[in-house]
Amino acid sequence: MTAPYSPEDREKVVAKLPAPLRRELKVRAAELGVDIQDAVTEGVTAWMKLKSHPVVDTSNGSSFATYLPAGLYAKLKEASKSSKVSYNQGVAQAIRCWLDNHPSPRPTPPRTTGARRVVFGNQKGGVGKTSVSAGVAQALAETNKRTLLIDFDPQGHLTRQLGYAMLDIGSASLAKHMLDEADGDLGALLVPIKGGDFEDRLWLLPACKDAFLLDAKLATTRAVRIKETALERVLEALEQDFDYIVVDCPPSLGYTMDTALYYGRTREGEEAGQSGIVIPVQAEDTSGDAYDMLADQIDDLCEDLKIEIQTLGFVVNLYDARNGYIATSSLESWQKMNEPVLGIVPELKEQREAVRRKEPLLAYEPDCEQASVMRSIARRIQG
Repeated sequence: MTAPYSPEDREKVVAKLPAPLRRELKVRAAELGVDIQDAVTEGVTAWMKLKSHPVVDTSNGSSFATYLPAGLYAKLKEASKSSKVSYNQGVAQAIRCWLDNHPSPRPTPPRTTGARRVVFGNQKGGVGKTSVSAGVAQALAETNKRTLLIDFDPQGHLTRQLGYAMLDIGSASLAKHMLDEADGDLGALLVPIKGGDFEDRLWLLPACKDAFLLDAKLATTRAVRIKETALERVLEALEQDFDYIVVDCPPSLGYTMDTALYYGRTREGEEAGQSGIVIPVQAEDTSGDAYDMLADQIDDLCEDLKIEIQTLGFVVNLYDARNGYIATSSLESWQKMNEPVLGIVPELKEQREAVRRKEPLLAYEPDCEQASVMRSIARRIQG
């Protein structure tokens, strides 16, 4: 057979690779509409820039041939030698590198096990999503549940309130992983949240300001794997390490919120109420107006994607009966909704003090009334 490339442009390379790796490369390249030689070229180029890469099992290998740009073959052999791995191992690692950086665009089969996913969302700002999601995550971790708290808001209030720095705009982040713009392990970005009875069971994925660009990039991308499934795709690898994953969402109704809602859907084989959305609100009319818009978004997403997203309940935050009829009548309205009110968090100083001191509430004032409500909400979520 005549080679499809002239010797001046490409060089034929041959290696011995295991059948499963060759098959995976062939299928993935077809799924993404990429020529195999271009995939291998990209993989080799990326691999040579890495300081290290996991060893790939190359036992029972058979002949695999492709074409690389002139000169790259020699560089690959030299890089393999410098890395003290065999040439076959170098090729295998390069292909694995490309596969890991180019996931299948096909929807991932629903998981029937793994972490329960609790999304805290409301497109209205100032209702206390951050304080409630943080407090409930701390309370879940107190019950010996390994819990991951995700700051999904580019404003980074959650990250800063807990005393951590936001990720640098030029470094890897959740948003970059969702957009396939970051290499490496997302788990490397997690930091432990210290203090209180939850220590060693609570971790934070900090925010990064690059998430401001996430909506626009999600709206314009053509990649199937990037749309509503983007958040689930990158978090799935972490789920086996946690009992609960709690997501503090931005005050938005855009594509970013769609990815969070999709992540909290009821998966096949999962009981209703195990995962879903918790909606923090306040006892005033604008919260009701905001909820109507969020409810419409949830309904549209469920209809379009044929999924079920469970509303676990409302949390009425910053409640103060001294505000009179406006507060009390609004609270009654929330209590008459179809979904339950999981808790009523009073307007007290302890939460504000904890934020000012950049400490978790359940470590700063573990016996205060607000902390008790957070534990009550956590118990109701656990069921």
